[in-house]
Amino acid sequence: MTRNLLRASSPASPLIPDTTDRAALANHFAEVRAASLAAASPLSVEDQCVQSMADASPTKWHLAHTTWFFEAVVLLPHTSCEPFNASYLHLFNSYYESLGSRHPRAQRGLLTRPALYEVHRYREHVDAAVLRLIEDADNESLKSVGPLIVLGLQHEQQHQELIVADALHLLSCNPMLPALRASGEGPLRLHAPSQVKWLDGPSGLVGVGHAGGTFAFDNETPQHRCWLAPFQITDRLVTCSEYVDFIADGGYKTPALWLSEGWALVQSNSWQVPAYWIAPRDSCAPAEEWQVFGLTGVQPMDLGAPVSQLSFYEAAAFALWSGARLPTEAEWESAARLPEIRQLTGHVWQWTRSSFDPYPGFRPWPGAIGEYNGKFMVGQVVLRGGSVATPRGHTRLTYRNFFPPATRWQFSGLRLARDMEC
Repeated sequence: MTRNLLRASSPASPLIPDTTDRAALANHFAEVRAASLAAASPLSVEDQCVQSMADASPTKWHLAHTTWFFEAVVLLPHTSCEPFNASYLHLFNSYYESLGSRHPRAQRGLLTRPALYEVHRYREHVDAAVLRLIEDADNESLKSVGPLIVLGLQHEQQHQELIVADALHLLSCNPMLPALRASGEGPLRLHAPSQVKWLDGPSGLVGVGHAGGTFAFDNETPQHRCWLAPFQITDRLVTCSEYVDFIADGGYKTPALWLSEGWALVQSNSWQVPAYWIAPRDSCAPAEEWQVFGLTGVQPMDLGAPVSQLSFYEAAAFALWSGARLPTEAEWESAARLPEIRQLTGHVWQWTRSSFDPYPGFRPWPGAIGEYNGKFMVGQVVLRGGSVATPRGHTRLTYRNFFPPATRWQFSGLRLARDMEC
């Protein structure tokens, strides 16, 4: 189990502690768990109980589910602890068939009980038990359970990002369009986008995937080689200004630009702009009059900022309109090491043209945690990089995020690629 989750043959990342260092592991556990409460703190009790759509979850559920993971995967199999509340094992299981029954995903917003304060009590109880386990476990036991704790913290960081994205979608449904954060990002500054540069990407036989030595999810492994034809990739992300040009040129009215399923969504959902964009009332108004709803509420659009809240279909349509395409994930990962490339993380997740498939030789982790990634390897598209909502230190160049192609409530955008003559 240890070798599959966290290989200790090389120094661990400074943001992911050595699991045999009890103090470092306990401190990291406390920091990550506190960060979830901090992500939820701008939200009212009412905000944290509501589910705005089936694909999103209430903040309260996220706080409880990440706690359930430590109880169900770490504590119950490895200690003599009793469940804090046996019904929680059902209410807050997400999709782990081997760990029992689950409350329907689309009905998580109906869970007015337990109350938020009870979920906080649940977190405090489980936190104390995990910290005791870290302190009291013998060295051999810690070698087995430590990697599971690290996995739980990586899982929790994924949910910290979902807390932000789900809450933003919830607030976008409110006619007042309230801000999630009163400050932090500050007013968006209007500026002209920098001139895009096309970079020659690595070609030929390249290595893809995680090489071991530090934590990685199983879907990032094994490292393997693949052949890349000559290609170019842009040094930066596509901007809001460039996407405004796509809209003005009839991008949402030109079926030839769209994949069939994407065009059907444009028609059935009346898509005309990215999610959370607010177009000027006057169609002839200058681009500077566009607005966007984001973490700090409604703000003037920063035309030089990366475009966000795009579905895969919108990203692919824009790429075709631009005379380019989306990079494959192998192209993205190999090009990410170029010294000239910018905006790899901290802005938006970047759609690729790769479906979420297993790497050659992929084997899911043994046991319940084997359900973490492998069973979702159909009908999903890979995104690379990391967004403004991604916790610091959570991503790697090999990190494979994935969502259904119609997803547009995430912080997702794109960079362009194009083929070169061989």
